[in-house]
Amino acid sequence: MRILSLLLAGLLATLTMAASAGTVEPTRVLDAGAAKRLAANKGLSLQWIDWNTRGTVAVKRDGGVWRLRGAQAEAGGPGRLLLDGTITEIGADYFTFEGRIAITDTPDEGRHCDRTKTWRFAVTQNRPYYRLREFEWCDGLTDYIDIYF
Repeated sequence: MRILSLLLAGLLATLTMAASAGTVEPTRVLDAGAAKRLAANKGLSLQWIDWNTRGTVAVKRDGGVWRLRGAQAEAGGPGRLLLDGTITEIGADYFTFEGRIAITDTPDEGRHCDRTKTWRFAVTQNRPYYRLREFEWCDGLTDYIDIYF
């Protein structure tokens, strides 16, 4: 009986760990044209680094899950931007992103913003980019993070 109890406890622990590790839900694609536009993006920018020299964004499908990884580096300087995570939903003029955004050493050396959460990017006023809709998420400075199409 003791062996059966130990086996059941072990099985329960394994199932609990698997459930807590979580599975990533498939990306909800509500607009196929917008999904295609996002996948074929033309880079990203953070205004502190450079409006004109864009960083790169890779959007890749892993089964039904869309993953996004982007970076921009200041030419000749320490400034860096990093995005890394999963796209949870793509609508006609927006997408939501579950993941990490990190800004380092820009606009001033020593600045460090790093947060993992759900973010919303949207197109406004017919602009040719998605803009992060949370502008002052770190330390009160307004950060414009744009992903172009």
